[in-house]
Amino acid sequence: MTAADTIRAYYEAFNAGDMEAFLALLTDDVVHDINQGERQIGKEAFARFMEHMNRCYREELTDMVVMTSEDGRRGAAEFVVNGEYLATDEGLPPANGQKYVLPAGAFFELRDGKVARISNYYSLPEWVRQVGG
Repeated sequence: MTAADTIRAYYEAFNAGDMEAFLALLTDDVVHDINQGERQIGKEAFARFMEHMNRCYREELTDMVVMTSEDGRRGAAEFVVNGEYLATDEGLPPANGQKYVLPAGAFFELRDGKVARISNYYSLPEWVRQVGG
């Protein structure tokens, strides 16, 4: 699988809600840079993060563009997040099913056909504005 194939498979699993396939695409020591948040390390931490996210949000990513370096060790994706805010997340406005649409992007480091690092970026102030915060 090429780097672009790995990144596409990662997002296809995300959109399908297939957490088993999604997590299988990560290295055990994956580094996750959370948008405007902390860095977490390890597949277990990533799985806990996704459990939390799936409880609070329902999202589908569309308009995906994937780019990779010639050596296949780095990649990036730009996409649109189409979401619904399901349950109030700590420190954020109350949830009541608000819909949101945000441009977003991510940077990847790939190793042995898996995601070794992902850094996600989107505008939190724009998200807060859309959900009525």
